Amino acid sequence: MAFDSLSAFLAMGGHGVYVWAAWGLTGLLLVGVVIHARAERRALLRDLRRRARRERRRGTAAPVTHQEDHARES
Repeated sequence: MAFDSLSAFLAMGGHGVYVWAAWGLTGLLLVGVVIHARAERRALLRDLRRRARRERRRGTAAPVTHQEDHARES
């Protein structure tokens, strides 16, 4: 084993603060990315459902392409 004890492992030869701070920040950022991706997915699905309801109310059965949607807004 590279370290004699748990405290030596946590101290990392005097660099433990930096090492564990880097691990912690990396972990927080990864969790943040996952949370953000899930929120974006929920928002996208909500917008797609809203758009489908709106198109059903209008009576349009064919899906609107991005170009048609953009031309309609202009």
